[in-house]
Formats: sequence, structure tokens, C-alpha cells
Amino acid sequence: MKILLLGSGGREHALAWKIAASPLVTKLWCAPGNAGIAREAECVGIDIADHPAVIAFCQREKVDLVVVGPETPLAAGIVDDLSRAGIKAFGPSKQAARLEGSKGFTKALCTEFNIPTGAYGRFDKAADALAYVRRHGAPIVVKADGLAAGKGVVVAMTPAKAEAAVAMMFEGAFGVAGAEVVIEEYLEGREISFFALCDGETAIALASAQDHKRVFDHDQGPNTGGMGAYSPTPFVTPAIHDQIMADIILPTVAGMKARGTPFRGVLYAGVMLTAAGPKLFEYNVRFGDPECQVLMLRMMSDVVPAMLASCDGELKHFDLRWFDEPALTVVMAAKGYPGDYAKGTRIEGLEAAAQIEGVEIFQAGTIAKNGALLANGGRVLNVCASGKTVVEARQRAYAAIDRIKWPEGFCRRDIGWQAVEQEQAQK
Repeated sequence: MKILLLGSGGREHALAWKIAASPLVTKLWCAPGNAGIAREAECVGIDIADHPAVIAFCQREKVDLVVVGPETPLAAGIVDDLSRAGIKAFGPSKQAARLEGSKGFTKALCTEFNIPTGAYGRFDKAADALAYVRRHGAPIVVKADGLAAGKGVVVAMTPAKAEAAVAMMFEGAFGVAGAEVVIEEYLEGREISFFALCDGETAIALASAQDHKRVFDHDQGPNTGGMGAYSPTPFVTPAIHDQIMADIILPTVAGMKARGTPFRGVLYAGVMLTAAGPKLFEYNVRFGDPECQVLMLRMMSDVVPAMLASCDGELKHFDLRWFDEPALTVVMAAKGYPGDYAKGTRIEGLEAAAQIEGVEIFQAGTIAKNGALLANGGRVLNVCASGKTVVEARQRAYAAIDRIKWPEGFCRRDIGWQAVEQEQAQK
């Protein structure tokens, strides 16, 4: 098979690494890719926002499958355009991608199909949003309705912070993504990431994971696109797994089908394990980043047949196998992220770091220039490791980080802390 992967981040490097290992694959391209992906695939300089250019490449090269990594092209309808051209694509349609593209859309779906979630209000006027905040108080969560690269969420612990977030969004901090604002109940509990592969009718669960959104240790600082993750999480017991599938995932798949917009691809549920049971707080319509990195490390099955089964409506005949060993990833980001940061700083030592047992390094915001590896984004490296326990995986990942020479980078030093505490308590 000839496969084209769209994207350029750490998620796409992990997908390229996994796809390239499939015996079904004869040729793998990635557009636009990055310095790390270039080791797994041929990177091609196509603007993935230019749908006719993507289609022309697929037709010229006789591409059998397009795998869409990031959310923006999905929300822009790349899968619809490819399908109309007769090209198979893994990912949801534009209408189905609204599960991520509009927070209000998802909340309305939850209401219609009795999917457990926090109470909310949806507003297109700042005055109405501010009145809602003053009525409900804090803590409360303020979200830009549209796509904001993982940064359009403010968890406000005081009314003043909530009001400032409302003002910021309506003043255009996130462009059109903030033209509408969703304000919702602050959910208490453990946050976990739950993934399911869907074909429009059937859904099969992937391994559980736990992300770390705050930029600094001890969950301090602003939200980011994700500073690290591990899989599996001990907090998703078999009973909770079944409850999430029965109460959240399957009603969503059934609801989307009933609306005439069946969901195909990866459904990523952000779930809060509350005292009243699991509650959905957001959907994404693609693999999480950095959760994808640990999922690909743990997936024993070939990912390509799974993607084809999702496209072809054949998941009812499908199953996935996983390695038992936990995997953990630590994101190395440029100093200043998620705010302003410098580009073009030099990174060295990746070869030495990758020699540690169980370690795999996926690159995100990188570029190769004159024989050197340079940082070219906010989140730059994903230092991943497997181990017999989360403790061992974490030790290996941080040992690898200590071999990387990048003074302008930083990372959290407590990734996996909740699972580590659990492991240590069980000794």
C-alpha cells in the first residue's frame, strides 16, 4: 500500500513510525513532516490546507490511503474532499469533526443523547456570558467554542479570572474560535484520556492514557497542548472502562449516526472521573498529542488494518492487541512556551539519549539545517520510554532527557506522578 500521512508534529512522527513498521506498506509519504519523520517517510512540501494540491499528489502517486493527523484539516473538510475524489482517508468528515470544532455542538449532543457532562451555557455576547459567570460563581471553566490549538480553555478559580477570560475571548484573543464562548461547570476528579476507534456504527476502545496539560510541575501554570502522558492509567478500572464505553462513547457514535453524520476515525474523549461517575468534558476527533506517542509504543497490532477497518465499516470483525508494559512520554518544549519562545536553537545528544533501553524519541517542532537539528516550535521533542512499571518507564525517559543538550528547552519533571504514587502505595 501507498500511504500519505498529513501533519508535522510528535503525533505524526509516532504514527509514521508505527505505519512504516506495517508489512502492508510499500511507500510512505508525510506532508509536510519534520526532521524526525524524515527518517520514517519521504517528506513532501505540500500545504495540507491546499486540498486540491493534496488530491493532485494522491492521484499522481496513486495513494491508497491518506491518514490525517491534526484537527485543523479535519475541521476544514479534507476527508470529504478526498472522498469525493475517490481517495480513501482515515478520519471524520467535516460535519462529524464538529465534535472537536465546536464545544457548543458537543454539549448540545450530550444533552440530546443523555451523555453525562457538566452543566453549561453557550454565548455569543460578552454581557450574557458575564451574567452567567456572576450567577454561578467560581471555580468555573471558560472555553472558546472553536479550535484554538489546545489553548482556548481557562480554568478560572475566581470570578475575576473568569470575567477576564470572557473579556479576552470576546476581544479576539482566539480569533473566530472565540466568537462564541462555552462556560461550564468545574468538574472535580481525575482527568483521563479515553480513545476509541470508530467506523460510523461500531466503536472499539484503545488503551487508556493520562495527559498532563499544565505547563509546570505539580499541575501549575497555564494549560498547554500537553506536556507528557502515560498509558495505561490505573484509574481506568475494567468497570470504569465499561461505564465510559456504555455511557459516553457508544451513545455518541449512535447519536452521530442518527443525525446523519456518522463518526469514523479516532474519537478522543477527555473524561473526568468524578464522585458521580465519569463525565465528558471535551471531545477531540484525532489521536491526542502526546497520548498518541505512548499508544503507538504499546500497540502490538498493526495499525494499518485498524485504520482500513475504520474507513470500511469493518470494526465489528476487528480486535486490537496491546503490550502489557506501560509507556510514558515527556515533552521537551522551548522556554517560554505556551507563550512566546525562540526558534532556531540547536539540539544535540539525541543519539546518546536513544541508546537507553526502552527509549524512543519522537520529534515535533524540529527542522534540519546545515547538518544540525534545530527547534522550530513550542513543543519540540517527545522523549518516550517503556518499562515494566510506570516508575521504570519514567526513570528511563528522564535518564534520556539528561543526555540531551538543549539549554533553551525545558520539561516537567513529574510526568506520571499520580500513577507513580499509586504504584508506590501498593508496595
